[in-house]
Parts: sequence; structure tokens; C-alpha cells
Amino acid sequence: MSADLLLARDIETGYGKIQALWGLSLSVRSGETVVLIGPNGAGKTTLIKTLMGLLRLWRGEVTFADKSITHERADRRVRAGMAYMSEIGCFPDLTVQDNLLIGAQFLSRSEAKRHLAALYARFPTLEQKRKALGGSLSGGQRKILGVAKALAGKPRLLVMDEPSAGLSPLFVKEVIQALRQFHDTGLSLFIAEQNVKFLDIADRVYTLEGGRVGFAGTVAQLHANAALERTYFGLRRNVADA
Repeated sequence: MSADLLLARDIETGYGKIQALWGLSLSVRSGETVVLIGPNGAGKTTLIKTLMGLLRLWRGEVTFADKSITHERADRRVRAGMAYMSEIGCFPDLTVQDNLLIGAQFLSRSEAKRHLAALYARFPTLEQKRKALGGSLSGGQRKILGVAKALAGKPRLLVMDEPSAGLSPLFVKEVIQALRQFHDTGLSLFIAEQNVKFLDIADRVYTLEGGRVGFAGTVAQLHANAALERTYFGLRRNVADA
């Protein structure tokens, strides 16, 4: 079994005096895809921001690659090998090429050039549109640009916040297919979502409700739990029909 790459223990935080996360613990192993499922308002974005150092931790500890990053700045977490993709994904007023260069800002010029060439080979649509503004791309292409921008820095872990946001079911499928191709590369993925379609690429799943973990296990174990299956796979049908 792979070692934990990211480990969060007893995480508590919030906004002002309002607590949003309560004693939350989870892990992501090396080369693993973990999906965090929860409805709007469950605390998914709060958790992502806390893990990335964008929101101050009240209590608990976060470690990455066996080193505590609990008090590290966000840029140092990125340098350590964590990458963050927000709901927006890319900078719409910058070209595809400039978006990728921002993602690769901590690499040497020669290394960035080689790595961007590899990303263009993996995502040929982006190469064809390298001079186009991010905002001119289709919804699915913008999200794939967001994935490529996050990967441009050669991270060990890609942390994603609602990659399905604003996408039609067709574009959701396109993004999932793009992520699936990294399953055997050693890259770890932590995906916070309310669309359970992303469970199709998950090795493990957590559910989040009211700032607390409700379930942790495999997708098969989630299916085997009748109450959870009704809750989350009922949501799946609603999302798919939207």
C-alpha cells in the first residue's frame, strides 16, 4: 500500500467566529485519486483553502510528504509539490500559453519549456489554441486548460475544487476523461465535488456534511451502504438529468 502523501489530522477552522470544519481528518496516498463528495455549503472549499494554506488553520495538523506544512505559506506548499485548481480554472484574460507559463513559474526556463511541450502533446487542443485567450475557449476546454496550468509546475498532488462547476454533462465527461489519463503516472488527485460522476475515477471517497466527514472508504463500500447510496447516487441522477 502506498504511503500517505497528504495527511490532515483533526482539522478545525472557519471564518471570523463562525466555525466551518470540525475535527476533520483525511489522507491522500501517493498515486491515488481521492474524491470528496458533498453538497453546496458542506465545507469543501473551506477545506481546500485550508489544505493549500489560503485559510488559517485553527486547530489540527497538515503534513505533505512526511513534513508538517501546517504553518507554511501557500507558495511554499506549491514549491513542495502541491498544485491548486479553483472552480474558475484559468485566467480568462490571458492566453493559453501565458496561463501555462504562470503554472510553471517555479521551474527553470529550460525545464518549463520541455514540460509545456509535453503538456501540449497530451492536450493537442490547447496547442492549437495556444495564442487564444482562456476566456474564448469552450467551458470544457477552459477546465482542461485549468488542469494543464496546475500540472505545468510538475506537482505531486493536484487539489481541485469543483471542476464540474458550470459545465454541461458532456463537458463534465470530457474533464473526467482528461483526468483519467493521469491515473498511472504517479500523480495524486484530491477532488472536491458535488457531482458524483467523479467517483468513476476515484480510488477512495470521503463524504462531507456540515463540516464533518460522514464516510470514508472505497466507492464499492459507498455502494454497499444503502443510506449513503440513496443520498449520493440519488444526487447523481439529479445531476446527470440537469
